[in-house]
Amino acid sequence: MNDVKRICLWSSPRNVSTALMYSFAQRADMRVLDEPLYAHYLRVSGADHPDRERVIESMESDGAKVIENVVFGECDRPVLFMKQMTHHLVEIDRRFLERTVNVLLTRDPVDMLPSLGNVLNLPTLRDTGYAAQHELLEQLRAYGQNPSVIDSRELLNDPRGVLSQLCARLGIPFDEAMLSWEAGARPEDGVWAPHWYASVHQTTGFQPYRPKTTPFPPELKPLLEECRPYYDALYEIALKAKG
Repeated sequence: MNDVKRICLWSSPRNVSTALMYSFAQRADMRVLDEPLYAHYLRVSGADHPDRERVIESMESDGAKVIENVVFGECDRPVLFMKQMTHHLVEIDRRFLERTVNVLLTRDPVDMLPSLGNVLNLPTLRDTGYAAQHELLEQLRAYGQNPSVIDSRELLNDPRGVLSQLCARLGIPFDEAMLSWEAGARPEDGVWAPHWYASVHQTTGFQPYRPKTTPFPPELKPLLEECRPYYDALYEIALKAKG
């Protein structure tokens, strides 16, 4: 299907990206994919992630082949929604982004970094994806695009309002089915789900935003200062809750 709308959601980690993927998966007009470039990223970056070798073995790890055969491969629905991690765009010819509809998903590093630190030991700026997201925003603008930016707090404060705005910008109708899903693991999950998706598997919809109540880890404060300007620039243009 050459007329398939191909949407790439470029997220930072430990965000609501999986919930957003589940949301879009409820639509009858939508096929969703979970991080098709993850194995490529692990192979070329050498990043030490949980179940690294199993992830690489489970899917195509050549980024160019992923672009050709997955991102622009056959799709049996009018829309293909791909949950992607921004930091996976390493050693990739990014010109394919001129042919996809691109959305950026970000989260306040005050909320995100402690969560990331629970999975990765002493994460770096590369692991957070913030600098990569800002760089991607500028690159997409150079392509003449005006990508939508979603902030997780705004989305959780008003799922219907933010999703309605996003759908309008994507040129698709909002669907009430996007607001809920069944709890538990889902067929669209990647093999890495047991390490990353435990919390979202307990949900049946977007959970209300709750600020962190535990003290921010002191060892992550230098990284927080690195991330802050990139996040602030993204948040400034993010779709806002209506309520």
